[in-house]
Amino acid sequence: MLTLQEIAEAVHATNDWQTYGEVQVTGVEFDTRRIQPGSLFVPLQGTRDGHDFIGQAFAAGAVLTLTSRPLTGDYPHLLVPDTLLALQQLSTYYLQKVNPKVVAITGSNGKTTTKDMTASVLGTRYRTYHTQGNYNNHIGVPYTILHMAADTEMLVLEMGMDHKGEISVLSRIAQPDVAAITMIGESHIEHLGSRAGIAEAKMEITDGLKSDGLLVVPGNEPLLTPLVAACSQQVITFGGSQDVYRSRVLSEDKEQTAFAVPELSPKTYVIPVLGSYNVNNALIALIIGQHFGVTEADIYQGLVAFKLTKNRTEWLTAANGAAILSDVYNANPTAMRLVLDTFSDLETSGRKLAVLGDMLDLGELTQPLHESIADHLQPDKIDKVYLFGTHMAYLAERINGAFPPGAVAYFPETGKEQLIAALRQDLQPTDTVFLKASNGMGLNAVVAALIQD
Repeated sequence: MLTLQEIAEAVHATNDWQTYGEVQVTGVEFDTRRIQPGSLFVPLQGTRDGHDFIGQAFAAGAVLTLTSRPLTGDYPHLLVPDTLLALQQLSTYYLQKVNPKVVAITGSNGKTTTKDMTASVLGTRYRTYHTQGNYNNHIGVPYTILHMAADTEMLVLEMGMDHKGEISVLSRIAQPDVAAITMIGESHIEHLGSRAGIAEAKMEITDGLKSDGLLVVPGNEPLLTPLVAACSQQVITFGGSQDVYRSRVLSEDKEQTAFAVPELSPKTYVIPVLGSYNVNNALIALIIGQHFGVTEADIYQGLVAFKLTKNRTEWLTAANGAAILSDVYNANPTAMRLVLDTFSDLETSGRKLAVLGDMLDLGELTQPLHESIADHLQPDKIDKVYLFGTHMAYLAERINGAFPPGAVAYFPETGKEQLIAALRQDLQPTDTVFLKASNGMGLNAVVAALIQD
């Protein structure tokens, strides 16, 4: 709960707010559909101006609004130059008031899974709150902060970005005690120019890292080495051949992966997801858990019981009984290669089908990076490939000769309904089908169509 005075002072309101008397705010929302009685409404500028919905917000129960322009009507409000900046300022105030330990996680791939694992591990000992869904940007991070309970002890924040400078803003808002980078891939290379540019942008997570904080980074990423050398905080590396935190995968199947960290413990850890590539994510959660004094037994329990955010390598069942591996929330070349390799090696009773859509934001490297997926599509392991989108035409051309006639089907971006029809006709009850693309390609609609009767 926040008082009117607290909010007004945090956002540096310029109007005569004292005339409103006692106002108690019990929640903060920027979407009127989520307003509850007692909410502060923050009108933001998107495709539509949130100021146009202030009346609707009060009708739904809001008791206060921020505004960057004078209001007509008798609405308690705080006048600020920029409502987004005010939201961020308020989140910083609330973070300092609650004063949890803050963990910030970024990376080209695996940050959501790592966030989920870390929150689960810390949650075995501490009252823990973490980023919900994809709230990982300049709006989502302050929104997440403002939604944690007043008794929160650990806050785990996912931080995403498209452009240079964005992670820096988020890190300065959150002032993390621990920062982690999962890996450096090719996501958003269109805006950052190179993997080196991506590494520099990810290292911005240290801009707000406390002076006595901890940085956790992959030890086998040479692009990070000179950047980490300039970091004054404690650094722990993982996954490299010389690292104490390096793993050995013991077994993996459709439902789980077992691994050990031989240099650290004889214990076998289990994560309830497929893919040896997820083990490095688990290593980060393990390191952070140990840093905050979580016992080995509780780290094990946190990892084995963690819940993955929806649409991340999620197993579903088609209407006819076929197995669906849905990973349609997002895609980049590194992630697509890793999951394809795991999918290719899965033991299944029937055919394996791969449905791959465009990977976006790759700029001038769009063609070679789509073509690079060809090396991870092997005709002896995957029976049929469905390719969808403008850029996947490059991959279709590369693999057509490698697969038997009819085993590669290509659909342009306008052909989603045709793709759905072809899949529904072809999919057999014993099949296993894997779907992955950038979120903007809308493959979630294809997954939904396969599940429906």
